[in-house]
Amino acid sequence: MTIQYQITPSNLNSHLFEVSIHFASEVDKTYTLSLPAWLPGSYMIRDFAKNIISISASNDENKSIELQAIDKQTWQVTAISDQTTIKYQVFAFDLSVRTAYLDNQRGFFNGSSTFLAIEELKEQNCSVTISAPKNINNWRVATGLPRAKNTNKYEFGEYIADDYAHLIDCPVALGDFDSFEFDVEGVVHHMVFTSKHYGDRDRIARDVSKLCQHHINLFEEAPFKEYWFITHLLADGFGGLEHKNSTILQASRFDLPNSNKPDELSEDYQAFLSLCSHEYFHAWNICRIKPKAFIPYQLNKESYTEQLWAYEGITSYYDDFSLYRSGIISFEDYLAILSKAATRVYRGQGELKQSVTQSSFYTWTKFYQQGPDAVNNIVSYYVKGSLIALWLDLTIREKSAGKYSLDNLMKELWIHFGRPNIGTQQEDFINIVNVLCNEDISDDFYTLLNTATRVHLKDLLKNVGIAFNPSKFKELNKVDTVETSDYVPYIGAHYKALPIGLKVSQVLENSPAANIGLAVNDVIIAVDNMQVTEKSLQKIADYLPENSEVPCHYLRDDQLITRTLQFADSPLSAVALQEVDQELSKKWQVII
Repeated sequence: MTIQYQITPSNLNSHLFEVSIHFASEVDKTYTLSLPAWLPGSYMIRDFAKNIISISASNDENKSIELQAIDKQTWQVTAISDQTTIKYQVFAFDLSVRTAYLDNQRGFFNGSSTFLAIEELKEQNCSVTISAPKNINNWRVATGLPRAKNTNKYEFGEYIADDYAHLIDCPVALGDFDSFEFDVEGVVHHMVFTSKHYGDRDRIARDVSKLCQHHINLFEEAPFKEYWFITHLLADGFGGLEHKNSTILQASRFDLPNSNKPDELSEDYQAFLSLCSHEYFHAWNICRIKPKAFIPYQLNKESYTEQLWAYEGITSYYDDFSLYRSGIISFEDYLAILSKAATRVYRGQGELKQSVTQSSFYTWTKFYQQGPDAVNNIVSYYVKGSLIALWLDLTIREKSAGKYSLDNLMKELWIHFGRPNIGTQQEDFINIVNVLCNEDISDDFYTLLNTATRVHLKDLLKNVGIAFNPSKFKELNKVDTVETSDYVPYIGAHYKALPIGLKVSQVLENSPAANIGLAVNDVIIAVDNMQVTEKSLQKIADYLPENSEVPCHYLRDDQLITRTLQFADSPLSAVALQEVDQELSKKWQVII
């Protein structure tokens, strides 16, 4: 039997979806209804059920049935006939990649935040009728859900799913959106922008198709019949969430390429392409190749794994590397991106206090709910994981005399774990790497994963013609690097501009900023008795002599604090990578 869902945008201005579930039931049998507490790819308890406004149950004669609340996200109902209907409202006002949103401009929902599961029937086929809002004729539907025979692409109507897990893995966008398509290896890819933009559609299709081609070539097959890139465009925003045949992205509308500047590759557009690359790679690496602890997902509580360094770290390595491999950026540009990634890890003390396996395990709290101490006390399994991926790539290439690379590790993981849906354990990565290297490197690998230590890349990079140079920070508020022996001012704080003042977002341990007691959320309003903006603070620092001591005025809550700030010379905590031997660097760049 098929479980029948229906969702309707019922009140756009109040941001309400009406949802109903109709299913065949057994008289006197108790059914458990629940909404996930989190969704795959976003490792924090979200408590989606808090957005359910009202909920009721009835039989096929519309006779009310009692619903018993069990906990914050679970209800039970005992059937009184062979058909049961559940009806409820969902408040939808979170325009992120995770939850649901509805207004008079557009709608969006993840099934995990809108569709209750019937625990006893989770393996049954599902259908969902997506209904149009009243009195709006120009809205369409974009989703990776398979269409029923009587529903055409982009139409409101009936969609189908193999089971509940499939149903909630296909987010849905509604609205008068812009869409276009491109083909890669016989797979139709859909690009959807949910609000106004000025981007060059042809260029986006051309560039993103190159990235898709790269990833399909790497794994030697596409595990989906179609793919959807659905992007929320905002004044400002950035992020993404992966699904098996789609991704939800968030970006600024001005991140897209300007058709008036066809030869320009802006930093913002490059970041958008990297985001597309990252989420598309996830279609293999986490959506299908995944930790054993995630098969099946337990969405009512935290699911712990120490392997996110591989699933996010390796993906983070390939997202930018594939921009180079696809011919979108130069090798020099790629090294600049990699330099920034290394700098983000090496600038703080976090990687010397937390291993990447610990970072993965504690993602539910320490990573997804970062405190003001994060830069000093934790490490990102994304960024350090990408450096471990680089270490693996270079090590495999060296030990195998150029016969194998990280690509081969990913292919083996796909063949033996992703395709047959068998979850990985930590030793699976190590065992495959040892075979590719034809040498037991377990001790070195275990040390990188399980201890709070640096990833030593200098010698490996030297072997492929790349100089690894400790460098200074080029500017106060950026991770850009500069190789110089000259004085470069440094305070060890990062901040965001406010209409008046600079709001502190990070303070590095043992830095000039830390020494005067600056803390996250403080607002710097004046330095050397001059009102500061991001630009003016940099100018003041550039003009003052080394080790200058000047008054610094900042607000903590509503109290004014004055301290003496000393501008120091930048430490060599940044990293600059430079190609010094083109012939040697080909050993790394070649696709094996």
